[in-house]
Amino acid sequence: MGLSQRRLTLVGFSVHAFTALGAIAGLLSLAAILDGRIQEGLIWLIVCQVLDGFDGPIARKWDVKTHAPQINGHTLDLVVDYVTCVVVPVVLMIQLKMLLEGWEITIAGLILFTSALWFARSDQETDDHFFNGFPASWNLVIPSFLILDVSHRGILIISVIICIVQLTTIKFPHLVKVRTLRPLTLSITTIYFTAMTVLSLEFPNGPDELKPILIIGPAYVVGLAIWKTFFTKSEEEELV
Repeated sequence: MGLSQRRLTLVGFSVHAFTALGAIAGLLSLAAILDGRIQEGLIWLIVCQVLDGFDGPIARKWDVKTHAPQINGHTLDLVVDYVTCVVVPVVLMIQLKMLLEGWEITIAGLILFTSALWFARSDQETDDHFFNGFPASWNLVIPSFLILDVSHRGILIISVIICIVQLTTIKFPHLVKVRTLRPLTLSITTIYFTAMTVLSLEFPNGPDELKPILIIGPAYVVGLAIWKTFFTKSEEEELV
């Protein structure tokens, strides 16, 4: 027997609440970072990623758009993601003085600025589940800088490049939904997040043998983005 409409509505709002929990996890991460408990801050960022990874599939399974339409799940997700994927990692960057002296506010402000513009894009995702521009995943980039002990100058240069790329139409894959090379992408994504989780849980003494995975994973994503952007036909070209 199917659920009643009242119960389906309750389920829908419960899924929205599940998404909103990401904001609380982000707050806990932020509090830990400001208090100098960096390992705990990294762990709460992992929790944010887990919540973000599960809420979408759950929402689609229960069709919350139909059963709880009073809350726009996409907008809610964007609000939470801006906090957890951008604001908290940027605070981590500033708090640990990861940038060249005198550049902290400039680079942090640039990240916040370009990320805000990216989250407001009307062309964020293509029909075949590629993002236009780097999808503001600073919650992966900045912890990787920290774990890999990237130099101040290297962080500055890479951050500026990423900020510029956020505003382009270079196609970055949605790591869960994209169909192109799906088995390989999911395998690399699983290995990457496992390594990131272990290294965060054991920071700053995580196993060195896992650290190259934090380079290989992004390198694969960049390679796939270059291939999709420059070596395949766009949907418009295919229709001609």
